Amino acid sequence: MMPFPGGVEANANATLLFSFVAAVIYAFALDMPPKWTRTAAKTLAVALLAVLAAMQGGPLLVAALALSAVGDAFLSRDGEKAFLGGLASFLAGHIAYVALFSQAGGGLGLLSAEPWRGAIALAMAAFSIVMLAALWRRVGPQLRAPVAVYVAAILAMGISALTTDHPWVIAGAVLFIASDGLLAAERFLLAAISPHRVWMRYAVWVLYYAAQLAITLGLLLA
Repeated sequence: MMPFPGGVEANANATLLFSFVAAVIYAFALDMPPKWTRTAAKTLAVALLAVLAAMQGGPLLVAALALSAVGDAFLSRDGEKAFLGGLASFLAGHIAYVALFSQAGGGLGLLSAEPWRGAIALAMAAFSIVMLAALWRRVGPQLRAPVAVYVAAILAMGISALTTDHPWVIAGAVLFIASDGLLAAERFLLAAISPHRVWMRYAVWVLYYAAQLAITLGLLLA
């Protein structure tokens, strides 16, 4: 059974399927040298979710996913300039998500009205503070301000998701934060020869794509 009306040949379902296939292809190519074919697979996985969002309506969701896809393209390449380009793209994407979730949500009052929401928000805040403190000592001085702004943005994204009544959106936000935490640990906190780098790269991609998929379907199928 397909999530959208029609069979697998329907545009929305076919787009979703091609997005998933691109995500799987990138997972198999993850440890290969950074070539344009690998970049294309990584970028297409979320870019096609943006196309799906455009088909079903919702400009803010389209913007958030499109900006994330641009970030994926940057992060599929090596070097500090590519990393900063990815950071900027995802920062803009999180701002779009904050605007979207704030528009769809019931306000910050829900965090105190329903204790489970407040508990998850506190856990997100604690995790963000611990990660920022760990990164502060390991990243270069030129990266500290961008990383701090980015951590604040993804925390705002997570908290704004908690104000919505969409369980898949909340789950997606949690997965997104977990993915970014693992990415930061793999890139900045692990030793260069650590054996944990391999599984962490795969975990980052799986968590990240699952996050984007959960948010997209959580909003479009609501």
